[in-house]
Formats: sequence, structure tokens, C-alpha cells
Amino acid sequence: MAHYASENENEITTLRPKLFQHERPLHEVLGGGKVADVLLWRNKNVSAALLLGVTAIWFLFEVVEYNFVTLLCHISITTMLLLFIWSTLADILKWSGPQIPDIILQDSFFQNLASIIHRRFNHFIQTLLYISYGKDLPRFFLIVVSLYILSVIGAYFKFVNLLYIGCLCVQTLPFVYERYEQEIDNLVGDVILDLRKKYIQFEKRYLNKIPRGPVKEKKNR
Repeated sequence: MAHYASENENEITTLRPKLFQHERPLHEVLGGGKVADVLLWRNKNVSAALLLGVTAIWFLFEVVEYNFVTLLCHISITTMLLLFIWSTLADILKWSGPQIPDIILQDSFFQNLASIIHRRFNHFIQTLLYISYGKDLPRFFLIVVSLYILSVIGAYFKFVNLLYIGCLCVQTLPFVYERYEQEIDNLVGDVILDLRKKYIQFEKRYLNKIPRGPVKEKKNR
């Protein structure tokens, strides 16, 4: 029994875990559709336009200090004026009028985005519950420390800034991870492996020495 436990400990302390346990390509993990193309910069024009749009919104709210309702009204007024001028000149000069392509508001894009967010959120909740039950103590302590650091950082940033940083992370981290997946997995795996070794040493030195009451065996009736 002791030899078997020793083999398990050796396996735990030598097996390098991956950051994300997936066998499929990251593009398929993210849904494999247009949303995945945007997040992984397969469609560079749309990804760049989205990044510039988010940056412009952050600039208007944080730097210019626009009010949301005021900004929304000004954008609506400007759009309506441009469409009115364009339509009027088109009637006078016999040009083709403004035609808004249907691609702008495709249902499939938002459905794929909502589906991916729903699946990722469910996976996050299941993983969080699994770790919270004490199934993976090194990762439990790592997440607790990470959340505490995030709470400290959040105290020094406004919500708009945190939201903008989150959008930047969503648009950059998947692309960076796909490009340097092996290097990132090795780095994070080494950190988790080191935490597991330290936890095993802590368990041997302290936790196993805590006195416990006798375990009563159940009688088979």
C-alpha cells in the first residue's frame, strides 16, 4: 500500500498539467465559427475594427468623460444626419441611396457569441465548484490568491478601465495562447507542479500529523 501511494505521489509530482485540458484545436474550443475567427485574428479586418471600436469607446468614456446617454444620443443624431444628407444628395444627383448591408446585424454572429459565453460560463462554474470542494488544493490556493490580487487591483481602477482591460484580454490572450501554446503550457505547468510538490510536503509534515478519531467500519447486515 505504501509503495502504491509513493508511486501516486511520484506521478503527481512529475506529471506536468496543461493550462487548458483540451485535445481539440483552440479554434474549435472557442466554437469554430465567426466569433472564434475574430478572437484568434483569423479575420484581421473585423478583429482590428472591433479593437479600434472598443478603444474609441473607452477613450470617449474615460478620457473625454462622455455620459453614456449623451454619447448614444450624439451618435444617433450624427448617423441620422449623415443618412439624411446622403439620401438627399442621392436624389438630387441621381446616385444610389444608402444601403445598409445585412451582414452588420447577422443573427448567427450574436447567437454564436451567446452560445460560446454560455458554454464557457457553465464550464467555469463547474470547475470552480470542483476546486472549491477541495479536489485540487494547489489550484484552489492559486485561484484564491489570484482573486485576492484581482480585488486589490480592482480597487485602483474604475469599472470602465477594468471592462476595457477585459476586452483587450479577450481579443489578445486567445491569439497569444494559440501561437505560443506549448511555451505557456510548460510555464504554467511548472508552476502548478511546484505548488503540488509543496502541498505534498506540507501534507506530510503537518496535515498527516493531526490526530484523527478512529474510523468505525460499517457492519454488513
